[in-house]
Amino acid sequence: MSVLVLLLSVCAACCLGFGFVLQQQAAAHAPIGDFLSPRLLLDLVRVPRWLGGIGLMVCGMALGAVALGQGEVTLVEPLLATNLLFALALSRRRSRQPLGRQGWAGLVLLAGGVTAFIVAGQPQGGTAPDGALRQWLIIGVMVGAALLLTAYAKRLRLAAAPVLLAVAAGLLYGVQDALTRVSGQLFADGGWGGLFTTWEPYGVLMLGVTGLLLVQSAFEAAPLRMSLPALTAAQPLAGIACGVGFLGDRLRTDAGALAWEAAGLVGIVVGVVLLGMHPAMPCNHSGSARVREFQRG
Repeated sequence: MSVLVLLLSVCAACCLGFGFVLQQQAAAHAPIGDFLSPRLLLDLVRVPRWLGGIGLMVCGMALGAVALGQGEVTLVEPLLATNLLFALALSRRRSRQPLGRQGWAGLVLLAGGVTAFIVAGQPQGGTAPDGALRQWLIIGVMVGAALLLTAYAKRLRLAAAPVLLAVAAGLLYGVQDALTRVSGQLFADGGWGGLFTTWEPYGVLMLGVTGLLLVQSAFEAAPLRMSLPALTAAQPLAGIACGVGFLGDRLRTDAGALAWEAAGLVGIVVGVVLLGMHPAMPCNHSGSARVREFQRG
């Protein structure tokens, strides 16, 4: 594993985690009528705290893009999932809540899951399969699932709607990461001309904007602990599926390695949920009232 990829991925996770906390603090005060509307982004762009959070997120995405250019999606994605550790660290600084058993268990499971998956799987680059059918099939499944989750959340306005939106955004961000890597390869092969004459960079932009709207709507409707765990868990799973499915990433496939890889992914998801639900995570006193207002909207 490249030390450079490791450092870039962890720095990207740090920026993303801090950025998500700042974004949710701003989005929590946006009008609930802006839910899933582009007006939400227009309202938030006037809030300095949100702009700071977006700036950190952009830095994180840029560092992640460089990491994806140097390493495999199946390596970078699990490392990006550690953004929740940095979000929790910033939240603990404000709340002064101790980690406790839940925090330590989540930390061990997340860190251990990432380590187990990477050590057992030994992600390596490979040759992407010929033909675009598999690529479009996987992207179609991810985007289609995101659209269904979004439509369900918008129609029913359940208390779980922020979770559904966060999962949808995570699926889109996972595909975006995969297309970011493809765009980097296109730029390396053909420069700017070769890059902008293909659809992939425009797909990255569309997925990024759509995912941003979904995330901010989730942040607007409920406290961070209801949305960030789902987002953080869904993104690496989608990215790994894309990496193995159509980018040619290779993982070890013997029985022992597969068992440890599966255990690592389970550890990542469970650790993310435990950390995301930690009492230190932002949960303003009006959180329950906000959810009720959202359900009535």
